Amino acid sequence: MSPQSHDGWCSPSSTIGQRPDPCVARADHAWLRQMAETDLLLSTDTEMGLMLDNVEMHTGPCDGDQPSNLSPAQLREAFERETAERRRFECLAKIQSDAVQLALDLLVSEPDIAGFFRAFTKTMVEECESHACGVWLIDDDHRSCDLWMAYLKDRMFTPGTADWDALALPRHSLAQHLFGYAPGWTRTIEYAGDDPRLPEPVRAFNRREGVSSVAVAPLVLATRTLGWFALSTGPTPACESAWRLALLEASARQATLALYQSRLAEQSLLEERHKAILEERNRLARDIHDNLAQGFAAILMQLQAAKRLATALPPAVASSLDAAVDLARTHMIEARRSVGALRPHLGEGETLAATLRRLVDMARRTTDVPIELVLDQLPQFGHEVEREIIGIAQEALNNAVRHADARRITLTASAPRSLAFRLSVADDGRGIGDERAASGFGMTSMQERAEHISASLTIVTASRRGTEVVLAWEPAPIESAATEVHAAQ
Repeated sequence: MSPQSHDGWCSPSSTIGQRPDPCVARADHAWLRQMAETDLLLSTDTEMGLMLDNVEMHTGPCDGDQPSNLSPAQLREAFERETAERRRFECLAKIQSDAVQLALDLLVSEPDIAGFFRAFTKTMVEECESHACGVWLIDDDHRSCDLWMAYLKDRMFTPGTADWDALALPRHSLAQHLFGYAPGWTRTIEYAGDDPRLPEPVRAFNRREGVSSVAVAPLVLATRTLGWFALSTGPTPACESAWRLALLEASARQATLALYQSRLAEQSLLEERHKAILEERNRLARDIHDNLAQGFAAILMQLQAAKRLATALPPAVASSLDAAVDLARTHMIEARRSVGALRPHLGEGETLAATLRRLVDMARRTTDVPIELVLDQLPQFGHEVEREIIGIAQEALNNAVRHADARRITLTASAPRSLAFRLSVADDGRGIGDERAASGFGMTSMQERAEHISASLTIVTASRRGTEVVLAWEPAPIESAATEVHAAQ
């Protein structure tokens, strides 16, 4: 994939993929027919036919009876222009083919997408004889971008390497520029090393490292941008610059496809894992409900019947019977609570607000602690988001009822700006100890649910002053809208 030095590609004035000027092309059409008659410069009838077809594609048929007034020098110049353009197209097609083949080879040889991109960036630097190549990816919340990996001075740097934090690249400044510069979201941008569009820390780095140009190609799909390839290069001839830019664009297209497919596969695996977890939770909930909960209910009924039928029991027996009734009732309630914790879901046609009311009503039946419910008008947030909200609310409410030793519990749900969601479960109990906060399964479960919907979960607790669990969720911004905001900055 190295640059070729033949005419037409490495000419400083050449532009890849440029259509010829119509007037020049029509003149070329005339001289090509004249050359065919005089057999000037053309070696074969096949090549002549190809050249005529190419000119007619741009200009339409030409009247063969109309004589041409072009001189032999003009004819030669026009022929050279036409040949150079054809060679440019051939070279561009070769670059595209090589980029596809490279991507296929790396997909076969590398075990994961990170390995694919490590090999890809290294190959780009070596093939283009460049200074460095970096991959910048947009965060999942579409609010910023960050450097994912970089190949610099014959070394690969990733967040897992020892020298990552000491990497001399001005990555924060360049990240802000890439994310905020709207034209770069959809097309390749080539900067001079001291380009005024670049932040000063980036220009200073370029001067220090002898970087004369920075080419940035977006990893763009039809509907979204995933990140950018940035290739830094020292002084090179203009012909190599054009070749390098074409190679970067072709490689970025292949890398985008690989990254997108990898994310689709990863998302599919996560969904399958989540589905398997839900199925296992449902199985456990059915077993607890059908066996333990129903069994405790039957035992409780028998004990209560025995108390009613017994007329006079010794005090010790009566006390033991009362204790057995209390134990059976307590464990029946705990079994039902476990079923609810394992299967938090919205009922058929049930809104989020109605489900929260149902959860609070269920909790009130299992405790004497007053539970206050404060609900704003809640819009629909989507089934997946609402399912995780319910799971977090259920877990936080259960923790408050079972462990807080509280005098009062309050569940508050609101929708700031009618778009976002905020949940608060607060109690005035004893707080959460350090050991329980670090190892509690419920805490881990709530955190995993929050991460699944890209929400933030905050737990504020103090000894003998209570605990508050706060969930904050906002919808991901639409990428096109984000681009418009960046353009206005």
